[in-house]
Amino acid sequence: MAVSGFEGFEKRVELRFSGDDPTAGEKGLRRIDFSKIEKVLHAVQCTVVSAVGNTRFDAYVLSESSLFVYPTKIIIKTCGTTQLLKSIRPLADHAATVGLTLCGCRYTRGSFIFPHAQPHPHTSFNEEILFLEQNLPKNLSIKKAAVLKSKSKSSHKWHVFTACDSAAVDARAGDYASGLFTVEICMTELDRVLARNFFRRFKDGKTGDSAGSEMTDVTGLRSVNRHALVCDYAFDPCGYSMNGVDGPRYSTVHVTPEDGFSYASFESVYVDRDEFIEALQKVVKVFRPAALSVSTTCAAAGREVWRGVAKALEPLGLRVRSRAADEFPDAGTVVFQTFAARRK
Repeated sequence: MAVSGFEGFEKRVELRFSGDDPTAGEKGLRRIDFSKIEKVLHAVQCTVVSAVGNTRFDAYVLSESSLFVYPTKIIIKTCGTTQLLKSIRPLADHAATVGLTLCGCRYTRGSFIFPHAQPHPHTSFNEEILFLEQNLPKNLSIKKAAVLKSKSKSSHKWHVFTACDSAAVDARAGDYASGLFTVEICMTELDRVLARNFFRRFKDGKTGDSAGSEMTDVTGLRSVNRHALVCDYAFDPCGYSMNGVDGPRYSTVHVTPEDGFSYASFESVYVDRDEFIEALQKVVKVFRPAALSVSTTCAAAGREVWRGVAKALEPLGLRVRSRAADEFPDAGTVVFQTFAARRK
C-alpha cells in the first residue's frame, strides 16, 4: 500500500518458452505443480483469489491483478507494490523441469501514480532494466528498452523492455502472419458516480466471487465480450478484477475506484480491428475516465491497428493528446496514444 493510496498501474511480464520435445506444447507450463507457482506469487507478494480455465490456457485472478498460463507462455501482471520482476528467474527454472526454455521476455508498464512507494527493483525504469539484464538467461541476447512518452505536458509514459533469442524472433512470425495484436488500456480519474459501482455494500453477505459477478452485470462489462467465460472477483470494501477466457484469447479488467487515485485497466488480444474498437468504446463508457492511454502491440509490418482509436473516442468526449511509436525485435511495433477529456 502506497503512502497516499493504492497503486493501480500494473507491471506486466510476458514470458515465452520453447522446447525440443514436440509434445511439450500440448500441456507444457500447465504441467507445473501449481504449489510451485503459488510460491513464486507469494515471493512477488500476491495470491490467487479465483481461477478458471479451458482447453487452451488457465486464468487466475490475483489479489493484485492476473496470471495467465498457456502451454508455452505466461502472462503475469501485478499492481500495488508487488515485485513482479522477481518472478522471472523462478518461473524459468520451473519451466525447465517440464522441458521448456525461456526464449522471450517482454516487460511493459505505465507511469506509477506513487513512484516513490515502489520497492526495488521497481524504483526506476533504469533499475528494472538492470535487474532484467542480470536475471535473464544469456541466450536472450537480443534486447531493447525504450520509453514512449508524450510531447505534451503530460507526465504519463509507456515503458517497454524486450529480450529474446534469434529463434524467438522467427517464431513470432506466426503471430505476425495471423494479425494478432495486444491492447493495453489504462484509465485514470474515473467518473465518480460510475466508480461507485465498484464499491461493495457494508456487510453485503456476498462472497468475492458473487459480488464480482454482480458488478460485471451491473456495470455492463459482461457485454465487452459476450462469448467469454468470465472469472470475476470483488474486493472488500472496494476494487474489482476480471479475467475473460474465449478460446485461446484472454481479456482482463482491474479497477481501483477510490477518489483521488482512481484507476482502471483493460487488456486483451485481437485479430480484428473493428472488434477492438467496439470493445474500446464499451470499456470507456463503463468508466468515463478523464485521462486514458492506449498501447497496441502488433507486427512491425502489419496493419496499423491503432488507426481509428482517436475517431472512436472523440464522440465519448476524449481528444488525442499525443502519439509515439517504436519497434522492438521480439514484439513488433508498439504504438502509445494518450487522450484527455475535453473539459481538461
